[in-house]
Amino acid sequence: MLSSSLVERLAERVSRPVGERDRDRARLHILDWTGCAIAGRAEPAGKILCGSMSRDCRGRAFAWGGLGNILEMDDVDKRGRLHPGPAIIPAILALTHEHNFRPQDILDSIVAGYEATIRLGRATGNAHYALWHSTGTCGAIGAAGACARLLKLNQDALAHALSLAVSQSAGFWQTRHEPQSMGKQLHTAHAARAGLEAALLAERGFKGPLTVLEGPQGFFAAMCGDSDPSEVLAHADSEWLIHDVSFKPWPACRHAHAAIDAALKAKEAEPSKFDWIVETYDDALVFCDKPEPTTVIEAKFSLQHAVAVALAKGPPSLLDFSIEAISDPRLAQLRKRIAVRASSRFNSRYPARFGAAVIGAGQCFEAADALGDPENPVSEGALKSKAHALIVSAGLSPPESETLIEAALACDTALFSRLSDVLQ
Repeated sequence: MLSSSLVERLAERVSRPVGERDRDRARLHILDWTGCAIAGRAEPAGKILCGSMSRDCRGRAFAWGGLGNILEMDDVDKRGRLHPGPAIIPAILALTHEHNFRPQDILDSIVAGYEATIRLGRATGNAHYALWHSTGTCGAIGAAGACARLLKLNQDALAHALSLAVSQSAGFWQTRHEPQSMGKQLHTAHAARAGLEAALLAERGFKGPLTVLEGPQGFFAAMCGDSDPSEVLAHADSEWLIHDVSFKPWPACRHAHAAIDAALKAKEAEPSKFDWIVETYDDALVFCDKPEPTTVIEAKFSLQHAVAVALAKGPPSLLDFSIEAISDPRLAQLRKRIAVRASSRFNSRYPARFGAAVIGAGQCFEAADALGDPENPVSEGALKSKAHALIVSAGLSPPESETLIEAALACDTALFSRLSDVLQ
C-alpha cells in the first residue's frame, strides 16, 4: 500500500507485531476497565445506558462504552489527556460477544487500538483540549483500529476504518459545567460504537477520506488550532504506547491525583490546625478549582475536597465523594482552609508529568508524579484490589469478584459471557 496520508501510515503502525509483554499489559487494562464498568453499571447513568441497550454488538458497544468513565477511575494517557480504555475495550468485548476470537488476537487488538487513540490525542494540542473532550474526539479511532485488527482487515481497509472513525469525532467540554450532565459518558459510548461501526463498514468495502486528519477541511484544521500532526507518527521505533498509560487509584479527576498524593504525605501534620496551599499546573485548576462542591461529580472535580479527604482521612474511597461526605462538617471546614494556585515548576513539566505540592505546617509535601503513572507505577496486586473493591461495591459477592478478576487477567472467554449477564 502506498503510504501517503497520516491514517494510511498509522494503519501500518497499528498492524505491527505484538509481544507477550504487550499482551500482559493489555490484560491489566481489561481488568481495570472491568472493575470500573461493573461499578459504573450500578450508577444512575449506567442503569439508563444498559436499560436502553439493544442486544446486538453495536448496542452493547454503545451501552458498555459509557460505563467505564462514570466513576472517574478509568485509565489515562497523560500526554494525550484522554482515557483510552472506556472507548476501546467495550467495542472489542461487544464484537467478541458475537464471534469466537482467540485471546491472543483480542489482546493484540487492544494494544493496537490504544496506539491509535494515544497518537492522535498527543497530536491535538492545547487549543483542542480547551474545548473538546479528547476521549470523545480521539476514542473512536482507537476503537476502529482495535476492531479492524481483530477482524483481520488488510491495511487498506484498516486505514478506511480509521478515517471513518475520525469523521465522527465529537464531544464538547461544556458537559463539565453542568453537574447533572451525563455527556462525558455519552462521548465514550459514541466513540466505542462509532469505532466498531467504522470497522464493520470498512470490512464491507465502505470508504472514508484518507486525508481526514491533515486535509484542509479535516480534523486538525477544524478542531485543533495548535496541533502537531507529526506526533501521529513520532518515534516510530518506540514500544507500544499502551505502556505509557496510567492507572487511577483514586475516584477523582486525574488532575486532582498528584495533589491527593502530596496531601497523603502531609496527613500526619495535624492538618486541621493549619491553612494549606495546593500548588499544581494550570489545567488542574481549570478543571478542579471547586472550593464548594455540592454534587458527587463536583466533588470528584474538586481539588479542595480531594485534598481535604486525604488530609483528614487518608487514601480516598468512593464513599468519600458521596453527598454525605460533601456535607461532613469536618471536611467542609477543612476545604475552607485550602487555597489553590498554579506554579511554573509544575506547568513546565506538564503534560509529560502530572505533579503537585501541598504546603502547610511549615513544610512542602510534593508529588512529582501521580501514583499510577509509569514513573510512579502501581502493582498488579493493587489493580486487583481496586477492581475487587469496585465490583463488590456494585453488589457482587467477593467470590464472584475474584472469578471475574481472574477471567479478565486470563482474557478468558467465560469473562465475556459473564460480563454480558452482569452488564445487562
